[in-house]
Amino acid sequence: MASDESFVTYVCDQMAGAGHISSRKMFGEYAIYYGVKVVALVCDNQLFIKPTPTGKTAIGNPVEAIPYPGAKPQYLVTDRLDDKDWLARLVAATARDLPEPKPKKPKAARKSK
Repeated sequence: MASDESFVTYVCDQMAGAGHISSRKMFGEYAIYYGVKVVALVCDNQLFIKPTPTGKTAIGNPVEAIPYPGAKPQYLVTDRLDDKDWLARLVAATARDLPEPKPKKPKAARKSK
């Protein structure tokens, strides 16, 4: 089941206090960005935060779940979605722990016949 765009908008609004938050639709679900870093996924209208040491400390005893088949476990956030301040701190802390994304290789120019 694909996630509702209204749920994704709500989640992004809740995280907005952290800084520049955006979302991008991917394969029927959504990636949530803090700047250029993917910090979370929304799958089946559930919020999954990338696991980091600081994020684990902020959550306390995180529930780990798999957002989609074949994915690594991530922290499932359910009961604190309405707590804007906490969610913003969690996202900012997660982003600090994550590495910068690798630069994309330029696409090779196609040869014309």
